[in-house]
Amino acid sequence: MDIKDWTPKRWLRGVLPAALILIWLVVAGLGGPTFGKISGVSSNDAASFLPASAESTLAREWHQKFLDSHSIPAIVLLVSDRPIDGAGMGAYAALAGILGTVPGVEQPAAIAGPIPSEDRRAVEFIVPIADTGNVKGVVAGLREAVNANLPEGTTAYVTGPAGLTADLVNAFGGIDGILLLVALIAVFVILLVVYRSVVLPVLVLLTSVFALCASILLIYALASMDWIKLSGQSQGILSILVIGAATDYSLLLVARYREALHAVDSKWAAMGRALRGAWEPIVASGATVIIALLCLLASDLNSNRSLGPIAAIGIAFSLLSALTFLPALLVLCGRGAFWPFRPNVEQPHRHAVATGENFPAGLAGISGLWRRVGLLVASRPRTTWIATLVLLLAASSGVLQLQANGVSQTQIILAPSNAVDGQKALGEHFDAGSGSPVVVIAREGRADDVVSAVAAQPGVSDVVLYSGAGRPVPGAPAVVKDGRVLINATLVDQADSAAAEQVVRDLRGTLPAVDADVLVGGVTAIALDTNETAQRDLWKIVPLVLVVILLVLMALLRSIVAPLLLIGSVVLSYAAAMGVSALVFNHVFHFPGADATVPLFGFVFLVALGVDYNIFLMTRVREESARIGTRPGVLRGLGVTGSVITSAGVVLAATFAALGVIPLLFLAQLAFIVAFGVLLDTVLVRSLLVPALAYDLGRVIWWPSRLGRAPVVSTGSTTGVSTGSTTGVGRG
Repeated sequence: MDIKDWTPKRWLRGVLPAALILIWLVVAGLGGPTFGKISGVSSNDAASFLPASAESTLAREWHQKFLDSHSIPAIVLLVSDRPIDGAGMGAYAALAGILGTVPGVEQPAAIAGPIPSEDRRAVEFIVPIADTGNVKGVVAGLREAVNANLPEGTTAYVTGPAGLTADLVNAFGGIDGILLLVALIAVFVILLVVYRSVVLPVLVLLTSVFALCASILLIYALASMDWIKLSGQSQGILSILVIGAATDYSLLLVARYREALHAVDSKWAAMGRALRGAWEPIVASGATVIIALLCLLASDLNSNRSLGPIAAIGIAFSLLSALTFLPALLVLCGRGAFWPFRPNVEQPHRHAVATGENFPAGLAGISGLWRRVGLLVASRPRTTWIATLVLLLAASSGVLQLQANGVSQTQIILAPSNAVDGQKALGEHFDAGSGSPVVVIAREGRADDVVSAVAAQPGVSDVVLYSGAGRPVPGAPAVVKDGRVLINATLVDQADSAAAEQVVRDLRGTLPAVDADVLVGGVTAIALDTNETAQRDLWKIVPLVLVVILLVLMALLRSIVAPLLLIGSVVLSYAAAMGVSALVFNHVFHFPGADATVPLFGFVFLVALGVDYNIFLMTRVREESARIGTRPGVLRGLGVTGSVITSAGVVLAATFAALGVIPLLFLAQLAFIVAFGVLLDTVLVRSLLVPALAYDLGRVIWWPSRLGRAPVVSTGSTTGVSTGSTTGVGRG
């Protein structure tokens, strides 16, 4: 008996799967309860994700020295449907004391307001929130207090940095439950349709969920110890990535297992064959994604840098679960896992083509769609890959319309938001930058000159030296810390708008001539530095990821030509996906733009995951090529992997599409890019472009390995090739 058909002793057959399942049950039992707690160690503070060397980070450190607390300002805006006279202003003044009683708000003396607008139709209060760990709860308290004491004919908003942060946290609120539920339901339905089995989808989903539980357990521990920074964004991506990747790896193993069950009677022997055939592509695929994700450690943005190890941990547990937990479940269930369509042992050549039929070598036993695709590739390989290439290049042209320069915080939230509405109303009655001033740190001796220079800058409506009392007071002595003063500049435009960012650029360009040590920070500067750092990261990390993946493919396929073709195909697929996405974002969804990190995240996920499917395909092609020759091996590999890779692509696309249920612009765009890109890669690149190119080039794709130099002599019987084939089995 071949070693791959080895069956363990009876006692080991019971103990081994039981032990593996027990270990995973313990891990899941510990990790499951952390789902509800992980948001407690998650932060969505944009400032904490900037590198320490960023100017806005340095300005923030100096800013904190001037403040008695690390409070976040909320702006309570009241808009009246008629002009507010002196008597009416008294009613608004009483509201300041009420706001000061809300838990989490600093003492009433720190509240600025009521401040009337020039048109006398609105008043604002600047309310510092001291409990920065519970901004969502404090803002909810402010909204409740305002609505309970609202003068007649008045509309209330709680906006500003605190209000927007609270609504952002609310938008992330569905990540723990809704997102996971939608993803799991989508995967279950797809697996049900693909396998027409009730048991198998449950086993695959258990594999994915247990991998996620283990990932969450470790990440929660690391975040609790402050070793990694977890955000709602990375939390949502983690869940989707683990569910999708674990399901993909599971599908490949299940396909090999079912194939082996058709050849041998013993379920243990079948699992041995399945693991021998699946472990290399699964490990290679997982390692490729992990390494690509760890390339994010080279990012200057802390948010990107933290996502790398978080997502890599998820992939590692997906890999481990698919190669240990799922095999244990499958051997316990045996053929019953596929009920009601149990795979039975079949005679060799059951699907062989009738003698005398004009049929390409390698397609024997292949039927249905993948037989037709194989016939197309074999009959017109060059036409196929050129037509596919032209189509992808045409789709790539749309990337020129991608507007990934960042968007304002009010445009990030897609769901109804009191803070977003309030920010718009604020701009109608006050300077839109109220409550979020540009922070300028200057030397004490140059303070007056810097104030004059800032005031002369177009786009700045008001400039005040910080004088304490929790807020700037005109005419009061400036507070001095270590020879520095704090200057607050209110902008005409909304603090996170493109116009406001341009004012910050202009100030950074002109103020050093007045004070060489000046620093310009604040909310606007943080947004600007984040966008610019993200754009630099794209050009630094993309080449790094490509080189790393290329080296992995060379080691796996023992070739130079094939990895170069695969890398080129996934880059082209990425460009096409981004091009189509840009057109959809601009002309269908009418999005205002895209976050600056969208191209980078889209690249990392699409390239790493796109290479996954090519690894699944080309490892099987290489295996078959070693037996029957390259061109027949291409057709055979395409035929036997076609359905499983397509199913995996549909599953991954569905799981990433589930990100769209979270009403945030970044996640909605990432969901579309990855879902569409994966389908594009699965349907066109892996099914037509790569096989047609490989078939057209022949055995040269394996250069410089021995497989690329010498033709293979087929044993014939192992593949059931028709004797009437016009394409010789041993053809290169």
